[in-house]
Amino acid sequence: EVQLQASGGGLVQTGGSLTLSCAASGFTFDNYAIGWFRQAPGKEREGVSCFSSNAGSIYYADSVKGRFTISINNYRNMVYLHMNNLKPEDTADYYCAANIVSAATSSWYCNNNGMDYWGKGTQVTVSS
Repeated sequence: EVQLQASGGGLVQTGGSLTLSCAASGFTFDNYAIGWFRQAPGKEREGVSCFSSNAGSIYYADSVKGRFTISINNYRNMVYLHMNNLKPEDTADYYCAANIVSAATSSWYCNNNGMDYWGKGTQVTVSS
C-alpha cells in the first residue's frame, strides 16, 4: 500500500523559512514520480515542484523558483521541500503526491495534478 505522510507545516513570518518532509512507503525510489502540491483557500490545487525519475529533471512553478528547493533521499524514501523567503501568498495546505511509475515529464505531473497517490496536507501559514 502506497502511503505518503507530509509534515513540517506551521506558522512563519514573511521572509522566513520552513522545510516540509514527506515520508513515502509502499514503493521504491527507482522508477517513480513525486512532488509537492498546494491549495490555498478558494483556489485550485497547483503543482509546486515535481520530479520524475525517468525524465531526470525537476520542475518548479514560476511562483516559487529561486525560493523553494525539492530534495530526495532515496535511501530513506524521504522527500523534502525547502522553502525560503516565504510570502503571504505561499499560505496553503501542502500535499505530497507520487506515481509509482515515471511515465511523463516532471512538468506534466505538476501541471496536470498527474499523481495517482496523495497524502494528507500539512498547513503552511505565512504572516505579513
